Amino acid sequence: MTHRLVPTLVAAGVLYAARRYFRDWGTTKAESQDVLPGDERVRPPMLRTTEAVTINAPAEQVWPWLVQMGQNRGGLYGFAPVENAFGLQYRNADQVHPEWQHLEADDEIRLVPKGWMGLPDGLTARVVTVLDGRAIVLRIDALRRVWDVVWSMHLVPCGDDQCRLLIRWRLALRHPGEVVVAELMGPARALLTRGILLGITRRVERQRQAEAAAAAASASLHHTG
Repeated sequence: MTHRLVPTLVAAGVLYAARRYFRDWGTTKAESQDVLPGDERVRPPMLRTTEAVTINAPAEQVWPWLVQMGQNRGGLYGFAPVENAFGLQYRNADQVHPEWQHLEADDEIRLVPKGWMGLPDGLTARVVTVLDGRAIVLRIDALRRVWDVVWSMHLVPCGDDQCRLLIRWRLALRHPGEVVVAELMGPARALLTRGILLGITRRVERQRQAEAAAAAASASLHHTG
């Protein structure tokens, strides 16, 4: 009995220590505690996590990448080889697509393809709120019989040339056992979210650098001419 208990306690201790790190990965204390659009959709008791990153571009250049997210649209910009190893069939876009730039309340964003893991309709998130240039709030309705999950993305300008991108998850807890399951899923959720944040950052900053290089080349050409 003791031999079984020790590894369990060690694993629980490691998970708790890691949880304190990844639950608010990259955020300031103020950001992790801020009230954001969509928070009102899930009432306590609940679990809440917030992750963030600084992007060297104005918020309006980041917004189009958020709008076109989805398994059948621009992807999630994360770790595609890992995602596709689980049959998720993601193709992450490397540019902004005009045809995917319309998003409004009650639209659906596909998260996994139809038939995945025996789910005939796959899994989608319903758009609850779109605050143009500021926030997108999603609710995963298919899970509401088990969990009430709200997933939201927020852009906060930082001067003229930077912004903060925050991603928040809120999970309502109805039964004590849900806490354990949610905590066990925490590392995977954190890595998924981090992949999205870093993937968007790379794409936005690369696009901005390319545009700056093209403008410099054009200016140089005109000056030479």
